[in-house]
Amino acid sequence: MDAVLDDIARHWPLYAAIPLVAALIGYVTKRVAIEMMFRPLEWTGIRGTFLGWQGVVPRHGGRMAAIATDLLTANLLDIRDVFDRIDSGRIAREIEQPLLRAVDDIARDVLAEYHPRMWDRLPPMAQELIVKQLQASSPRLVGQLMDEVRENLDDVLDVKHMTVQRLTQDKALLVRLIRETSRPEMAFIARSGIYFGFVLGIVQSVIWAVTKEPLVMPIFGACIGFFTDWLAIKLIFVPREPIRVFHRFTVQGKFQRRRTEVARQYGELIAREVLTVPNLMESILRGPRSDRLMAMIRRMVAEAIDEQTSAAKPLVTVAIGTRRLEEMKRAAAAKAIERLPDTVSHAEGYLTKAMNVANMVEERMMKLTPVEYEGLLRPAFRQDEWKLIAVGGVIGFIVGELQVLLMLH
Repeated sequence: MDAVLDDIARHWPLYAAIPLVAALIGYVTKRVAIEMMFRPLEWTGIRGTFLGWQGVVPRHGGRMAAIATDLLTANLLDIRDVFDRIDSGRIAREIEQPLLRAVDDIARDVLAEYHPRMWDRLPPMAQELIVKQLQASSPRLVGQLMDEVRENLDDVLDVKHMTVQRLTQDKALLVRLIRETSRPEMAFIARSGIYFGFVLGIVQSVIWAVTKEPLVMPIFGACIGFFTDWLAIKLIFVPREPIRVFHRFTVQGKFQRRRTEVARQYGELIAREVLTVPNLMESILRGPRSDRLMAMIRRMVAEAIDEQTSAAKPLVTVAIGTRRLEEMKRAAAAKAIERLPDTVSHAEGYLTKAMNVANMVEERMMKLTPVEYEGLLRPAFRQDEWKLIAVGGVIGFIVGELQVLLMLH
């Protein structure tokens, strides 16, 4: 024992450096593990070999997007409830001016294209009267369309497909969704490496002083990197429920403890990045069920034209022809569909506020069970988790070897 103490006294700077280096190992391995979860977005390395890496989250983007979407659609969001908050009359008022302009343009273009001689011969006052009649019926048409979309929402909108596609196509968005809501947890993992590493480093220095065995350093380095990575990840999620210790301290997984903050952040991200008005419009107009909406619009436009021409239907049919009239209806519907995104964009502010997606997601997240709530972040760690921990062990082993060289020289 005297020899050991004498050796420590003579080489105390080296012994003091061991816990510090161990703390550095712990921190570096955690930072590497965190970055490996999210970076790079695309595979970087030698194709066709195992020499390379792609971030765990972007690599499993499709699966993780599906998991996130299942949680969102099953527990956090009722898209029918979202649409029920929209007032059809308010939308008509919000888009009144662009709607009137669109109807004016569509009416003039279609009539000029399909019956130019008749349209050109009409006096300007008559042309204006026809356009005004169509414009007068357009707000009612908007309300009718909104009501039909609401009643047949599942037929025209596949929100699950929209969300998965959005998160899969934009890997940076998926990374941002997970990283932004888990930033404090990532910082905790990195800091924990310092604390755990320092404590284990003290043990490591004592064993080195007693044994002088060169293998102690790399083995302990590997253990520090491996064990602290595993422990830090576990401490994020467990215990799920708060536990009182010594009647003074409350212990709970960090992610579980931050539910209120996470719920607010996650709701805002979903509302700002995923379930936006433009994304919903894109899915409704060009998604897998868009053909049903198109059929709905074509039918309603045809009915509106028939209504406007009902008083002179026989005369119109003779003047234009049945086939030509049907072509006009289809052309008017096609132009209406084409102008729809730009027209509705003028109501984006109202729609975003009325749907209030962020608040709905936040409220429902607060009602999740601890296990359901954990599912928001846990899949990001579960995918290839063993690789992240193993990398920590390998880095710790290499740094341990460097420590041996330092001690021997």
